[in-house]
Amino acid sequence: MAGDGAPIPLEIVGVRVELPSNQPIVLLKEQDGTRYLPIWIGANEATAIATAMEGVQPPRPLTHDLMRSVIDAVGALAVRVVITEMRDSVFFADLSLDVSGQEVKISSRPSDAIALAVRTGTPVLAAPAVLDEAGVHFEDEDEEEEVARFREFLEEVTVEDFLGGDQP
Repeated sequence: MAGDGAPIPLEIVGVRVELPSNQPIVLLKEQDGTRYLPIWIGANEATAIATAMEGVQPPRPLTHDLMRSVIDAVGALAVRVVITEMRDSVFFADLSLDVSGQEVKISSRPSDAIALAVRTGTPVLAAPAVLDEAGVHFEDEDEEEEVARFREFLEEVTVEDFLGGDQP
């Protein structure tokens, strides 16, 4: 059956705000393929991912910085994030930790797991079935141009672009 097999390594292309809905997305790409995986995420998670990708150090730790500190403090190691499935257009993920030589899987929203992965250098992967169902191929020239525009946007976007007017 299509989709069976080992999880597929992904690279985090970046975060952007989808217009006109102003809905943030994180865009992932197969490391050794042509499929992209767009995941709609919340504004807080978009900010968390974008700040870590930009190397911004907040004055006080954000939630994902705290998660990293807790994992470090207990002597665990984040070993992988796997986007495991998509049900009713909702993605699910597992965060795998090495705790004293034992692998512990923790159910997570992909956005939270990705925000942690950016901070820890943890690889992000997807189950083949997820890419089969939700992966997008950018093969023609227009789509490749859209990816190029997306990458240009990522080079210019700042964390402030994700902060709404009603946030402190």
